[in-house]
Amino acid sequence: MSGFCTIAIDAMGGDFGPRVTVPATVEALERYPGLTIKLVGQTDTFTPYLHNIPASVRERLQPVQADGVIAMDEKPSHALRKGQDSSLSVALQLVADGQANACVSAGNTGALMVIGRRVLRMLEGIDRPAIVTAVPTLEGHCYMLDLGANVDCCAEHLLQFAIMGSAMTQAVDAVAAPRVGLLNIGQEAIKGNEQVKLASALIKAHGRLNYIGYVEGDDIFAGKADVVVCDGFVGNIALKSSEGVSRLVASRLRAAFGRSLYRRILAWLARPVLRELGRQLDPSRRNGASLLGLQGIVVKSHGGADRACFGFAIDEAVAEIKMDVPRRISEQLAASLA
Repeated sequence: MSGFCTIAIDAMGGDFGPRVTVPATVEALERYPGLTIKLVGQTDTFTPYLHNIPASVRERLQPVQADGVIAMDEKPSHALRKGQDSSLSVALQLVADGQANACVSAGNTGALMVIGRRVLRMLEGIDRPAIVTAVPTLEGHCYMLDLGANVDCCAEHLLQFAIMGSAMTQAVDAVAAPRVGLLNIGQEAIKGNEQVKLASALIKAHGRLNYIGYVEGDDIFAGKADVVVCDGFVGNIALKSSEGVSRLVASRLRAAFGRSLYRRILAWLARPVLRELGRQLDPSRRNGASLLGLQGIVVKSHGGADRACFGFAIDEAVAEIKMDVPRRISEQLAASLA
């Protein structure tokens, strides 16, 4: 990694807290010699995990005390009222104050969204942040949003998601005119609820988006669109369903190849292909979704992430820092909203 950057990590977030976040932090510091990490949380709970780490790593790891912890099932409104002493709030504040270039958390998604809005503020022209990640397709990948930050959305919010998704694709993948599709239960104009129909009309009327119309669930993975727009309720179910199918396919393949000696020999011969297929289908390798629309980089990890999985979220933050994603998206947004 060339250059230097700093990431604030919510050490207390997720289902496993420091048991996962601290070892993943140490491994990330070993991968990136130019990286500094501010590890935020109840320092007495994670210092036992810092024994016997190399000096070159320890000097780039800065514990930051935060007394409060936001529970995974805590209501966002309650988390917002708790004050600014939670590990999540402190980590986000470090980004707002310019002491960190990005924040990574496996914590409460709703709390991350509402506190992120308060601390970092929104980009001009955007009302709500949206969770976005790259989804594998036959042609490479597409960006899908929202994936859970906004359960209830109006048509105007879906339009803003389309603008942000298109801007991100232009900034990150250098696609001049990203194909934007609106997720629906059919491609016909009469299909869908009133919210989706109104959103379709707004996106089409925008004029600066390469809108291709409705896409269905199976179109996501066929690569028909570069950006797939939906509300957080639908998007989260679609994402979790696809991850479940990936695990099912991997499990069935292992079972099928293990049923006889002949099949085990075939599996041994096909190891390179199976290893590559497993890598492509493994949902954990895509862990790390961006909270798009904030004036700063925030990466959300799965709450149940293990050490390797949380490490991928840190990798995503490093990549977005390198590409200066918020600035590039802001520029695209300014042009799009003009």
